Amino acid sequence: MLVPSAETDQRTADEGEEKNPLASVHFLNAPEYGVLTAYSKYLSRRSKDGGLYYAKKGLALKEEFVMKILITTDWYKPAVNGVVTSVVSLVDGLAAEGAEVRILTLSSDLHSYTKGNVTYLGSVGVGRIYPNARLKAAPSSRYVQELVKWCPDIVHSQCEFSTFFLARKSAEACRCPLVHTYHTVYENFTHYFSPNVRFGKYMAAAFSKKILSGTNLVIVPTGKVKDILCGYGVRTPVTVIPSGLELNRFEAGISPGERTALRKKLGIEETDKVLLYLGRLAKEKNIDELLSLFARQKNPQLKLLLVGDGPYREELERRAESYYGTRVIFAGMVAPGEVARYYALGDIFISASQSETQGLTYIEAMAAGLPLLCREDPCLSGVIEDGGNGLTYSDEKEFSVKLCSLLTDSDFRRKLGSAARETVFCGFSSAGFAERVLRAYRSLLSDAGKELVNAA
Repeated sequence: MLVPSAETDQRTADEGEEKNPLASVHFLNAPEYGVLTAYSKYLSRRSKDGGLYYAKKGLALKEEFVMKILITTDWYKPAVNGVVTSVVSLVDGLAAEGAEVRILTLSSDLHSYTKGNVTYLGSVGVGRIYPNARLKAAPSSRYVQELVKWCPDIVHSQCEFSTFFLARKSAEACRCPLVHTYHTVYENFTHYFSPNVRFGKYMAAAFSKKILSGTNLVIVPTGKVKDILCGYGVRTPVTVIPSGLELNRFEAGISPGERTALRKKLGIEETDKVLLYLGRLAKEKNIDELLSLFARQKNPQLKLLLVGDGPYREELERRAESYYGTRVIFAGMVAPGEVARYYALGDIFISASQSETQGLTYIEAMAAGLPLLCREDPCLSGVIEDGGNGLTYSDEKEFSVKLCSLLTDSDFRRKLGSAARETVFCGFSSAGFAERVLRAYRSLLSDAGKELVNAA
């Protein structure tokens, strides 16, 4: 680890001129990565006063370093989606690890403001391009300058549009690494922005490759996404770090009395078995397949509960009303604090989606102790072990056979649910998530320090 010597610092002070800080350095076997960052800033800010300041700062940080992290995202609370869930989990986990975190995001209207550690920039909705998408529409220079003055050690972008370019601008101004988490595989969303699927996939690949070329590290939640980016020709280093969640809130669920009352409110009888889907009601989620599979189940006491909202809801409601009557129930959007209550209503969690980068609802359902029955997909590798902590299917016949085994064997359901809970609590906590991300940050800062030494 690079750290300036007291001799160098004193010589600079005595002579009143800037000396090469690498003329006298020590290498320490300790994780004071902040020293590297401070010294990088020392080298980049070539004024005498600034150089001396950062040299002294570097020496001080050797004793205790608080990493400063700027996270940029087009979506943040109170919005509800997978990106927000992952970002909130990361922010909470980093704060618990002692890091200082600030967030730059878009507001829900044209008003820009700062509240606590979150800066909101005025924006407009462009949902016709992509669901719930927003674009920055207000001047941002003053707010970006304030964040640059704060001088983060890492800038971590979470979206590829408006805030990404502000993240890159901030990282360049601070001369610090730019990390990007790639949450969305856009080739699965061609129906929103391209009339031609093949051309849409080409656009998604070219766009992703261009955006990611301007970053120092790309984080992806699964090996599935890493393979896709490698196929695009992305050359920036890509590391797999699954998003973690605050899992305890799903474990508690609700009391038996509350469960009975909520099921009754939704038209679910005590003797009914509930297949639960929770997530966006969008075409790419392949909910059409769930309805088709459900239609082939002749058990009148089997209900399909769809929790969530989205652009495909009206079409799904029309289908359900025509073919399934009251057996398909639409609960609508629920507040984040209420989500755990709805997982508690289900007997089996089902999904047919093949557009997930990770599928955080799978993790939530497993934390709630639900057995899963999901269509096979590479994103489930390392998450669902078929027959061990959940079940996967590849066709209609396999779905029906495995569903029957779950419905008729309560011990089997409990066994899978218990194993599912153990899986996620071991590998998908918010604390573990933050620890892995911090290791990635430190590795970047360490590499930056080595480059400084080699360049000197």
